[in-house]
Amino acid sequence: MIEITPTIQLDESELHYDFIRASGPGGQNVNKVSTAVQLRFDVRNSPNLPDDVKERLLQLAGNRVTADGILIIEARSYRTQDQNRYDAFDRLRTLITEAARRPKPRRPTRPTVTASARRTAQKSHRADLKRLRNADPEEDFEDWYFDER
Repeated sequence: MIEITPTIQLDESELHYDFIRASGPGGQNVNKVSTAVQLRFDVRNSPNLPDDVKERLLQLAGNRVTADGILIIEARSYRTQDQNRYDAFDRLRTLITEAARRPKPRRPTRPTVTASARRTAQKSHRADLKRLRNADPEEDFEDWYFDER
């Protein structure tokens, strides 16, 4: 059993590693040695993950999850299988620990009186600016000139 968090442990038989040829650095071995790693983990059928963690993990993983609920992580940044295998498992561990954290429930709040007053003042100021842009200067002059008398 591999410990992910104090409450979550994975069985090694749940992790399936496939080795594929990687593009990128590797010199002459790049076309001969399969150093890239595909880690496959069946999230939906894992007996060691609680249901809420499964849901959050599927949400976090996004496009890396197939329609069957299998999480695929590819690691190809290193030149050796061992380093790529460790990198893929480390990324899986990070995803599971993030999914294990329960999000804080949002408490709805109301805007303060000052904040709503500031917002309405900004809205009316913006409306005044827009009204002035479309105003006819002749008409405004006549209204102002004759109102003063």
